Amino acid sequence: MTRPLYVIKAGSATLDLGTVHQELALLVARGARVLLVAGGATGIERHYRATGRPMPRLRLANGDEVRYCPPEEMRHLVDAYEQVTLPAVEQALAALGLRVFTSVAARNRLVSGRANRPLKAVNAEGRPVIVRDHRAGVPSDVDTARLTALLDAYDVVCVSPPVHDEAGGAGAPLNVDADVLAAALSNALDADHLRLVTGSAGLLTDPEDPASTLPNAYPGDGARYAGGRMRQKVRAAEMALAGSADVAITGPHTMAAPDKWTRFWRTREPGADLGLLTKVVSVPSVSGDEAELAVYLADWCRERGIDAEVDAAGNLVATRGDGPRRMLLLGHLDTVPHRWPAEWRGEELWGRGSVDAKGSLANFLEVLAHADIPEDGQLRVVGAVEEEVSSSKGAFHARDHYPADAVVIGEPSGAETLTLGYFGLFKLRVTASVTSGHSAGMDAVSAPDLLTDVLDDIRTAVLKEASDALSAVIDIRCETGRARHRAVGILNFRIPPSADLEALRAAALGAAAGRDGVEAEILRATPGHAGGRSGALVKVFTRAFAQAGIRPRFVVKKGTSDMNTLATTWKDVPMVAYGPGDSALDHTDEERIGSMEYRTARSVLADAVNRWFALGEGSAR
Repeated sequence: MTRPLYVIKAGSATLDLGTVHQELALLVARGARVLLVAGGATGIERHYRATGRPMPRLRLANGDEVRYCPPEEMRHLVDAYEQVTLPAVEQALAALGLRVFTSVAARNRLVSGRANRPLKAVNAEGRPVIVRDHRAGVPSDVDTARLTALLDAYDVVCVSPPVHDEAGGAGAPLNVDADVLAAALSNALDADHLRLVTGSAGLLTDPEDPASTLPNAYPGDGARYAGGRMRQKVRAAEMALAGSADVAITGPHTMAAPDKWTRFWRTREPGADLGLLTKVVSVPSVSGDEAELAVYLADWCRERGIDAEVDAAGNLVATRGDGPRRMLLLGHLDTVPHRWPAEWRGEELWGRGSVDAKGSLANFLEVLAHADIPEDGQLRVVGAVEEEVSSSKGAFHARDHYPADAVVIGEPSGAETLTLGYFGLFKLRVTASVTSGHSAGMDAVSAPDLLTDVLDDIRTAVLKEASDALSAVIDIRCETGRARHRAVGILNFRIPPSADLEALRAAALGAAAGRDGVEAEILRATPGHAGGRSGALVKVFTRAFAQAGIRPRFVVKKGTSDMNTLATTWKDVPMVAYGPGDSALDHTDEERIGSMEYRTARSVLADAVNRWFALGEGSAR
C-alpha cells in the first residue's frame, strides 16, 4: 500500500497552541507522510521585538497593509523562522517521538519563486508611490526529488517561507505567502490531502458569526465571503484544485472538527442528486488512505439522521433499523493507486473510483437514506477498507461483526446486470535462490532462470486440478547478495467456485518441493462463490429490473470481490453483487461513469431493497 501525503499549513499562532502537533503525530501513526508548512507572523513579531528592530510596513493602494521586505530586511525574516518558528516546531514534534526535518524553503533551493511586479502603495503623506524593491513573489519551482527523499526519511518535513529567487534578483530570497506555498507544494508533490489550518471555523459567510461556516465551496464561491488574510487562504485553496488532493480550510486551530471545515470541490455536479457521487469520487482513498473518506461519509449520514461510525478496522458503518431481518450492503472505500482530478465531462464523471466502486457505495448510502425499513428490519451499509489489496481487512472485519440474512456487494457490472458469484483467489510467493556467481560459468543457472522454471511447474500442476483457472505472474523482483542471488515471484490464480482449494495447495507446494533453493508460500487461498437464480434475493432484483423495463444479464465474474471473503464462513446466506459502471474501465485511466447509468442502478437497487423487506419473515431467503 502507498503512504498518503498530507500537506498541512499552520500559522505560528496555531502552532503555539500545540493541538496540531498531536494531530500530526496521529497522521504519522496512521502511516501518512506529512509535509508541514509553517507560517511565521507571530514568530516574526517575536523575533523583531527581541532584537529591538522596528518592523517596516507598507500601505497598499487598496488600503491593505503588508510587511515591507526590502533586500536588507530578508535576512532578518530568515532569522525569525530559523531562530524562533522552526526550532519551536522541531522541539514540539520531537517531544512526541517524531523525526523532524525543518528548513526555510530557500535553503538548497527546495522551492524557487519569481518576483512580483512593483507594488502600488501610498506614502506617509497619502500620495501614491511605486515600490520596486519589495522582495515578495510566488512559488514557481519545487525540488520534488529532494523533498520526496526527505519525506521518506523523516516523519514530518517542515518548511517555511521565504523561497529562492529563480532570477537571482538582488541576491536576497523572496517572501511568499505560506498558504500559497502549501498549495504549490501540494500540486508539485501530487499530495493526497491539503489542509489550510486557520483560527476560524473554516470560511465564514458572516465574519461576526463563528457558526456560519461555509461547508462547500466551488471555484469562485469563496471570494464572496473572504476578507483580510482569508483571501489568501481561499486563493491558495483554489490554486490547489489544479491538483488531485482534497482541499479544506479547517479550524479553529485544528483539523479534528470536520463540521467546521470549508471543503473546496473542483467540479460541480450536473444535477443535485449526483452530489454525493461527485464528492465521494473527489476525495482520494487509495488503499491504506481511506480514513478521510470514511469520516466524510459518516458525517453525511449523521446529517440525515442515520447511525454511522468508523469502526475498529476503519470501515464506514451506517445503519437504519434494529430488527432481526438484516440486509447488508457491502461496498468498499478504497481504490487502486494513481489519481487525477475528478471532472464532469458532460454527463460523465471521470475520476479514479467512479466505477470501482465509489458509484456503488454512493448508491448504497442514498438508498439507505430513503429506504422503507419495517419495524422488524435492519439495513446496514459498510464501506470496507483494503478491498483492492490482498489483506481484505475491512471485509474480514465485516464478516466477523455484521451478520446478515442477505447481502448485496457493491461492485460494477452495469445497471442491467446482476452478478451471482465470483471466482476465488489462490496466490503464492515463490523464492528461488542460487549461489552468487558469473552468468558465463558452465552450466550456470541464475535465480530468475530457476524461478521461471518453478513457476511454470506450479502453473502446470495447479491447472491440472482446475483447468478453468486463470493464472498470471503479477510481480517479480531480484536481489543480489554477496553469497546468494534471489528472485521472488508472485503467482496469481483466479479459480472457479468448484475448485478444491486443498487439492490446489497440495499441487502447488508439491511442484516446488524437493527443488534446491526454492521456497513456496501460500499468500491467499480464498474460495470462489456462486449462487443460483432461484433464491428470494435474486427474485426481488429480477422484479425490480422488470419494473424498470430492463431485461437483465446474470453473470459469474472471473474477478474476486468481498463476496468471497464473507463466503469463507457465511453459509446459506444469499449474496449477489450489483453496481453501476462498465467494469472494463476498472483500474484504467479511462475510468468514468454516466449519470443515467448511476441513476438507473440506484432506482433498481432501491426497488429491490424495498421488495426484500416487504417479503414476509421466513420467505426472504
